[in-house]
Amino acid sequence: MAHEAENTSPTSQVEESDPDALLSPPPDARPEPGLNGKPVRWYDADRTESYTRIAPFQELHDTSIEFFYKPITLTALGFGLAALSYVAMTQDVLEEGRDKRRVGAYAAVVSFLMFSMIQFRDGPFIRPHPAFWRAILGINLLYELALVFLLFQDLNSARRMMTLLDPSLNRPLPEKSYAEHCELTPQNIWDSIDIFCLAHALGWFGKAMILRDYWFCWILSIAFEFAEYSLQHQLANFAECWWDHWILDVLVCNWLGTYLGMKTCQYLEVKPYEWRGLRQTRGLRSKARRVLSQFSPHDWTAFKWEGTASFLHYLIVVLLLAVFLAAELNPFYLKSLLWMEPDHPIVILRLAGVFLCALPAVRELYQYINNPRKAKRMGQHVWLLLATILTELLVITKWGKGRFTEPLPLYVRWAWVIGGILLVLYPAIRFGVPSVRKYIGKQKQKRKGKGKGKKVQ
Repeated sequence: MAHEAENTSPTSQVEESDPDALLSPPPDARPEPGLNGKPVRWYDADRTESYTRIAPFQELHDTSIEFFYKPITLTALGFGLAALSYVAMTQDVLEEGRDKRRVGAYAAVVSFLMFSMIQFRDGPFIRPHPAFWRAILGINLLYELALVFLLFQDLNSARRMMTLLDPSLNRPLPEKSYAEHCELTPQNIWDSIDIFCLAHALGWFGKAMILRDYWFCWILSIAFEFAEYSLQHQLANFAECWWDHWILDVLVCNWLGTYLGMKTCQYLEVKPYEWRGLRQTRGLRSKARRVLSQFSPHDWTAFKWEGTASFLHYLIVVLLLAVFLAAELNPFYLKSLLWMEPDHPIVILRLAGVFLCALPAVRELYQYINNPRKAKRMGQHVWLLLATILTELLVITKWGKGRFTEPLPLYVRWAWVIGGILLVLYPAIRFGVPSVRKYIGKQKQKRKGKGKGKKVQ
């Protein structure tokens, strides 16, 4: 009898004398260990997380360069330690008696970036290699840690520390104003054209590649000029002639950079992508083209921010606009406080670094907003870049106390008040009024339904 009870299936008939057996569910089968009954080994585990990696296409790795896609953590560790020991323990690079602090700091930075390339999570981009974007994330983290350190220093100490990077720093610079000779003449316009015009165009080319939206770039361009108007009482180099603001900057440099950037985005959007390996291509020209394509995007996603589609999209677009404006204004204040020329290498490296960090960051933000099922949480690039920009603001706020003493002009205050009212009034009318109407309509329908029910009774 016991043997028959054990062989009774969940669908077999049960005696009527046992009512509890009819109500109780069949016992769950014991889970088998491992995967499909087979043990899972540590090197078979799939460590890819859906909320940390955005993989639009699953590209088969080129078998001819498979080495670059294999985990070589121990090999990299061995080579790294060998290089460190050679530099630190031999006389070929470091001579006894010389100052080794600078070389030690560089070695620590390189070691951290090596760890970043090997151990950080992958981001949204896979070209030219995921390790490259892991290194970019490591550079952003190093810059953020440096800002946190500087946040706890006073301004004079920070200026002295900067001489460790460049001995020519820590010297006051004269304030330069561009609001001179503002007559609209061809000679004045020609005299205002310099290398910074090219920098403007290149900067807006990069912003177009990051945002991938004409309207967003135009709004940001105009908003930045208004920000310069609002802050020219604090920084003299924000003071420009009216035609410098709206003709030379907005209509020429910014438009040219945005136009070329968006044309590049459109080309990459419609470009036919081929994922052939190096061995599958024939001919020297085809192989060279395949090697060059490794430094181009693997695929391209067109951004449609749709700021008027919903209140959430509107809020995200406004916040992103504010973050971009802060990222644009921060270097002006930092170079003014730390006495750096606009063309100083540190300033240029900061601009280039923020551009490289913003490329995957905005891509992660777009994915987080428009595909919340796939992106379970905010990506690491956008989180760290947001922290970096906000930390820069904290540093500027601390160091700027008592230095920007001139009060905000009255017309600027009224302009910001009106702008703030419009930013609040638009979503209230666009999203709030229709929601209230829908709510009132639903309440009326419920009341009518209740009234009909009472009449029937």
